[in-house]
Amino acid sequence: MRASVLSDWLAQRLDRGSGQPIYRQLHRLLQQAILTRELPAGSKVPSSRLLASELGIARNTVTQVYEQLALEGYVSSATGRGTFVADTSPDEIVDSSDAQTAFSPASASAQHLQQTSPVPQARALVQAQQPAARALSQRGARLIAGAGVSKRQWGAFMPGVPDVTRFPARVWSRLHNKYWRRLRPDLLTYAPGGGLSLLRHALADYLRTSRSVRCTPEQIIITTGIHQSVDLAVRLLSDPSDVIWTEDPCYWGVRSVMHVSGLKSRPIAVDEEGINPSADDLAHPPKLMLVTPSHQYPLGMVMSLARRRMLLEYARQNQCWIIEDDYDSEYRYGSRPLASLQGLDTAGQVIYVGSFGKTLFPGLRIGYLVAPEALAESFATASAELYREGQLLQQAMLAEFIAEGHFTSHIRKMRTLYGQRRATLLDAAAHRYGEALPAVGGDAGLHLVMQLPEGTDDRAVAAAALERNIVVRPLSGYYAQRSRAQAGLLIGYACVPDEEIAPAFDTLADAIDATLPLFA
Repeated sequence: MRASVLSDWLAQRLDRGSGQPIYRQLHRLLQQAILTRELPAGSKVPSSRLLASELGIARNTVTQVYEQLALEGYVSSATGRGTFVADTSPDEIVDSSDAQTAFSPASASAQHLQQTSPVPQARALVQAQQPAARALSQRGARLIAGAGVSKRQWGAFMPGVPDVTRFPARVWSRLHNKYWRRLRPDLLTYAPGGGLSLLRHALADYLRTSRSVRCTPEQIIITTGIHQSVDLAVRLLSDPSDVIWTEDPCYWGVRSVMHVSGLKSRPIAVDEEGINPSADDLAHPPKLMLVTPSHQYPLGMVMSLARRRMLLEYARQNQCWIIEDDYDSEYRYGSRPLASLQGLDTAGQVIYVGSFGKTLFPGLRIGYLVAPEALAESFATASAELYREGQLLQQAMLAEFIAEGHFTSHIRKMRTLYGQRRATLLDAAAHRYGEALPAVGGDAGLHLVMQLPEGTDDRAVAAAALERNIVVRPLSGYYAQRSRAQAGLLIGYACVPDEEIAPAFDTLADAIDATLPLFA
């Protein structure tokens, strides 16, 4: 069989100056020709010697391409007969006349091959062979529709992001080099259930003294952060269609975990004392409650002792589980960090979760969960079974970082720094607006909430700010019940240098003024 038609077609498409190996180009072109049936099933392809001669390339190159196509099922070889194009299409769409037609001028003219690129046809054929595009599942659609993740994760005024430029990198680098120089094979494998024992012991000591958490090292489960901790608790302690109470407003990330878990979320309003279930809410006990008692997210109030005791007693009587999200409790300005809700629990109903994302740096991706003592072994087993964690080198470095006192020293320094930045932001807001747009959020955390007039489209304000390269989040987006949503802006100050806060706020204020007629 003549190879001139095929070789002419290939020769026009091989780009010898592109830098891409001829082997890969030839493989791709033959693969596409087979998929588009320019080379029909059953066609005999030229011998490697003949095609190599026609193209002026090494015979070994053609041989390797044929061997790869055979491995992938595009061609098959018969001893003494040659190499033939395999049938790659479903039986019902194969044209039997094509299967018997050789690749020759009789079946496809040289002009047709030279003028037709197989790439669009190959894509069309592959798409035709695939099932029709399917819509997202209901929970997938809910997740995407309610997604709050931002494309920007740094700069004024990104909420919830610490100043990573102040992280003690030299200390961390020293620990990093130490562990790599004295490398232990067990630190490069999967993590044991619950995480590295050394870190669990260091964390237990820290949580007992700083947060009044009552725990042993065995109760601590190392995770990748708040999201995974909540996900693990939800998976082990609830079934689809169980009810979970969430604060309204609440952090969008944990709400997303609820959406994909199959749980029925019941948003509970908050007041100045924290989550405030109504009589109707109390009449229908949930399986789980998710609360932020030390610093409500995003509004900033602290749950009162009376409200804490009420929730704990209600959970005990109704066999409910409470997930306590203690996301940034270390940063209180003017007072000591508050004791945890878990420290008041005497019935083993509270699952305490925390993270190093705000105290050290988000990219560390290390968090923790304190399980009730009776469930600690189950949580450790489930964590290893579901997530197959690693990062033991990071865990070892963090354990030593804590043990040597660097962690508490870093928090102490950053608390002072963030307190100053918070005051600078408040001054800038007061200078521009006086009391017209009050800032709330308590004396803790890494962000403030600036209240906007009722009826304001805070999403439009946030969009206008983003056009000016300022990142803020609309408060209304944190509410599940739109009827109770308040308008406002979450303004993070932790990652903004002191000297940039006032100018950046002026830029934000320009966006506010341009969007709100009241201030135009």
